[in-house]
Amino acid sequence: DFLCISLVRGFVQLRYNLGDRTITLQSFQQVPTAGHGWHLLRAGRVGNEGYLELDGINITQAAQPGMKALDTQTEFFVGGVSSLQLVHPLAAGGDPSGFSGCVREAAINGRELRLSAGGASGGANVGDCDGTACGYGVCRNNGTCHPRPRGFSCACPHPWAGASCRESIHCQRNKCGPQALCVPQPAASSYSCACSLGWAGRFCQSRVTFFIAEFAGSSYIKYRDPLYPKRDLQQSRLSLNFSTSHPEGLLAWMGEGEDEDDDFLAIGLAGGRLKVVVNLGERISVPLTHSHLPTCCDQRWHLVTVLQNQTCIKVYLDEELVVFEDIDPQRSYTALNYGGICYLGGFELGRSVSLVTGGLFQQGFVGKLKDVVLFQDSKKVQLMKAEGFNVHSGN
Repeated sequence: DFLCISLVRGFVQLRYNLGDRTITLQSFQQVPTAGHGWHLLRAGRVGNEGYLELDGINITQAAQPGMKALDTQTEFFVGGVSSLQLVHPLAAGGDPSGFSGCVREAAINGRELRLSAGGASGGANVGDCDGTACGYGVCRNNGTCHPRPRGFSCACPHPWAGASCRESIHCQRNKCGPQALCVPQPAASSYSCACSLGWAGRFCQSRVTFFIAEFAGSSYIKYRDPLYPKRDLQQSRLSLNFSTSHPEGLLAWMGEGEDEDDDFLAIGLAGGRLKVVVNLGERISVPLTHSHLPTCCDQRWHLVTVLQNQTCIKVYLDEELVVFEDIDPQRSYTALNYGGICYLGGFELGRSVSLVTGGLFQQGFVGKLKDVVLFQDSKKVQLMKAEGFNVHSGN
């Protein structure tokens, strides 16, 4: 599989192959080579329906029967590749060559790429198109950049400060410990400290250990499964105990949560009832619920276990089988390629649960979790060995 955007004889082309055929879209007009004007390019695909928009002029390739997921295992390249042998013969419409010109404000799935030494994993022969130390985006939050003989300076609008306008004025003199993040509270002209996992107190300076984790809705734990390379991904299992009084919230997300095509197994609450969603590929993410499930927000402890055997899903609530469905009788995809990542309670600070889950769950979990077990492991997940923020002791 591949997706490639390139210039071919002056025209912009989008080419992608999802495993069955190569689809090509080409701009109506050539890109002018004279002058130094900027051009706005948007391109991508939804399933196998592609779109290409150059300076407001759109071309769309209607969806057709066939493969709908882009399955790639390579790095993402901008402007060229480390070796031309990495380019598929059909991807560039001829002999590939590197791009000569300028690129800025590049974003994938709404997330802007940092086209710099600090943001990229590698690169070569890339210069600064701006010609000064300012460049693009060095001053954040609408700050104004001024070139200086030895670098640059930023004029920051209220309420931002710092060398690159990344720091809130409310956090300039914060007392948060080294294991904390300062969270500005503009309405109160103050701040609060979000403690990393294992730390507590107003300024996050007290070490804590616990076996029951309490989440506040803006909390998360991210656990990296050390046994992932040895797992049988066609037979997955996730089990945990939870207690809450809130009817909405994400309990667990077994998956990387970085791209809309990523596999995942998710457990959460919606309308006070248990909701389980599984995606093994091609966006087959059918919510599994049952109209007669009892309420789950009674502040009692509930045990939920989800078993995945290829495309057959079993859900147990308090040891009672409440859901048993085959989400894809055609067996198109049968493995849960979750990348060895399991989120509990939510996602990293600044990542909306609603956005990351595509609206499947509306908010982070508020309540307590314990006894998390992956697959058939004899030991529970050691929560204190994971990473996370704003998680309190629920012991």
